[in-house]
Amino acid sequence: MGSRSKARKRAVDILYEADQRGLDAATLLADRIGTPEVPPIGDYTITLVEGVSANRERIDELLTQHAEGWTLARMPAVDRAVLRLGLYELLWSEDVPAAVAIDEAVELVKALSTDDSPRFVNGVLGRIAGISGKLRKTARTAN
Repeated sequence: MGSRSKARKRAVDILYEADQRGLDAATLLADRIGTPEVPPIGDYTITLVEGVSANRERIDELLTQHAEGWTLARMPAVDRAVLRLGLYELLWSEDVPAAVAIDEAVELVKALSTDDSPRFVNGVLGRIAGISGKLRKTARTAN
């Protein structure tokens, strides 16, 4: 597993925990950074968690629009965390190609979630990737 893949996995762990505990992911991350009993958190993990946290409202809005029959609350929590991360990389990470963001998200849910999750995550992110050029313009304009 490459260093960015490991950073994504660590980011999903933090996003998942924050979601389950009803906390802001960036706040949870800040509490963990520098804590002696927690292994060091890499820069890319920090970038991902802070990015998802800063854009969470828009990310959740897009996921709700494109999940076809699934509410955020109905999604498995791991899938929700992976989708948030994947969508952040699709729209806000200029150095991550769409295919890589989708593939990495699918690989994460293959390892962490249900048998149906890879197809679901691929479908949602694939639909959004199809209009990502338009969405990127509006996402960057809003920031």
